[in-house]
Amino acid sequence: MSQATFRRVVLKLSGESFGGGSVGVDPDVVQAVARQIAAGVAAGVQVAVVVGGGNFFRGAELQRRGMDRARADYMGMLGTVMNCLALQDFLEKEGVDTRVQTAIAMAQVAEAYLPLRAIRHLEKGRVVIFGAGAGMPYFSTDTVAAQRALEIGAQEVLVSKNGVDAVYTADPRTDPDAQRLDDITFDEALKRELMVVDQAAFSLCKDNSLPMRVFGADDDGNLRRAIVGDPIGTLIHAAQD
Repeated sequence: MSQATFRRVVLKLSGESFGGGSVGVDPDVVQAVARQIAAGVAAGVQVAVVVGGGNFFRGAELQRRGMDRARADYMGMLGTVMNCLALQDFLEKEGVDTRVQTAIAMAQVAEAYLPLRAIRHLEKGRVVIFGAGAGMPYFSTDTVAAQRALEIGAQEVLVSKNGVDAVYTADPRTDPDAQRLDDITFDEALKRELMVVDQAAFSLCKDNSLPMRVFGADDDGNLRRAIVGDPIGTLIHAAQD
């Protein structure tokens, strides 16, 4: 890929989507995701992925049921690794070389997270999947996606959503007056309290002028379209961009 067309992105996928609405991994869903990522890689895009673990565990919910928050978050991190391994398997079945890097050491199944090694894999055309969150409790995978994107020099964070195709002024599923926003600054999103992702992720992107695109994953082909840079969903950017 020439410098003029160089593109590197971090794709954030929800764990709930991997479960197809239930606990565990739905192979058909993960296979469909892998095929779209493979199509993006075939177009010459360098793709890194952050996957949530909500189809197995969600630390905040376990805390509300009486579990220690830090321990619950570590359980959630392990859930993300299971999703990473599932995605790796289906990507390699699509002929895409893939590496899983985790923030918690587990050498039998994944590499340790090293930004320079991740960049080298991407330069070689491999997909890199980041697992185990930040390796610390109290950090969401939204924040991790922004952090990893900054560390590996990605040009955009792509946030895939289920049930909604963009950012709206309110929840379009419950408010018929909700207006779709195709372009908005981080300052405007924070002012309007549009909680698309957590505020830490917003702040990281805002402070470092890292664009974020929020789009719906329900339509077939949207993951590939977002990866290759089609203007779908909502672009959130710093005020000066």
